[in-house]
Amino acid sequence: MPSSPGRSGRPPIFSTARGSQPGAFGPVEWALLAGVALIWGSSYLLIEIGLEALAPAVVAWVRLTLGLLVIACLPAARRPVDRADRRRITVLALVWTSFPFLLSPISQQHIDSALAGMINSLIPIFAASIAMVFLRTVPGIRQKSGLVLGLVGAISLGLPAASESSAAAWGVWLAVVAAVFYGLGLNLAVPLQQRYGGPAVMARVLGISSVVTAPFAVAGLGDSAWEAGPVLAVTVLGVVNTGVAFLLMLVLAGRVGPTRAGVAIYFIPIVAILLGTVFRSEIVLPIQWIGTAVVLIGAWLTSRREF
Repeated sequence: MPSSPGRSGRPPIFSTARGSQPGAFGPVEWALLAGVALIWGSSYLLIEIGLEALAPAVVAWVRLTLGLLVIACLPAARRPVDRADRRRITVLALVWTSFPFLLSPISQQHIDSALAGMINSLIPIFAASIAMVFLRTVPGIRQKSGLVLGLVGAISLGLPAASESSAAAWGVWLAVVAAVFYGLGLNLAVPLQQRYGGPAVMARVLGISSVVTAPFAVAGLGDSAWEAGPVLAVTVLGVVNTGVAFLLMLVLAGRVGPTRAGVAIYFIPIVAILLGTVFRSEIVLPIQWIGTAVVLIGAWLTSRREF
């Protein structure tokens, strides 16, 4: 059962909801899923290019601000939000875009884009696990098997890189923490999206995150050089991979729920690996290919049904 409403008649801040479209995916859901997977799969390569000249916090702030400008152009972004939900949106901004957007580029200073994409295949596992807690459900045998496989796959992904150096281990841990935040944010976003629509929620989320990350960006300006290639990469990262993709993901999560929306994440590591190996000559070890497959199977089992 979903979390019970508080005194205001609304669910508590840390809560989620089921999707409004519990049936099989239709053309709209598949289109949203494909768009998110293809766009977000390229994020890790764009971050890596951006880091060639820009500090991690600058990368985070620029993408947040540009994403905000894109969504703010939509009339639906100006839809009013009840005062009671402002705290929930603030918490969502912190856990879904502020913290992970700062952590991801820092982690990619120590690990390559392909590995970052592989680690983010854990997001559906975390999203489903958190949904079980919020919805107070006991996982079935499929979900339990999926969670175990996800853990085994995660170890296979991160262990080779983490054993290379303490810096690489730090990068892996930061990427995992960012994935946990993304899974939590995906759950928190669902009831807000269903109540106000994607543009209204994301405009406020990105606006808050832009303010939160601004001091870190100012501190990183001295370590940044505004070179054309990295600036262009971060511009695309902000306009398309943040503004457009987060809006698509929020709409998808509102329609199908946080667990099934995580299916889009299944395809992200595949895109990230292909782009990293083709454009950056990054090396993916056989055990990491196996680990990615194991994580994806685990994620698929975990999200086989709505809870």
